[in-house]
Amino acid sequence: MYEKLSPRRRRFVDKIGYDEWDPFQLPFDPIDMRKDITGRTSQQLCEEFVREVKANRNSEYAQAAAEFGVMLAMNFERVRPIFDFCVWYNELLEKEGKKV
Repeated sequence: MYEKLSPRRRRFVDKIGYDEWDPFQLPFDPIDMRKDITGRTSQQLCEEFVREVKANRNSEYAQAAAEFGVMLAMNFERVRPIFDFCVWYNELLEKEGKKV
């Protein structure tokens, strides 16, 4: 199998070592298949959000929500500060009797 590889791929195998190389390694999950802690994909999250807030699917609002959904499904710890800030800000507004 090694002999049939392209020169570029052979250099990769040589770099990691032939004994360490797994020619049948499973690929990483594509981004569409990654799910958040609720078991939904980023697309499912976005579609459900747009439906519930009755936003235009092609609007900047929906596009920003879709980007956030992708980040949420990929790495929740990266968006946690944003989430925590939004919760805190909402509580601050309610405490002061203001609305956005």
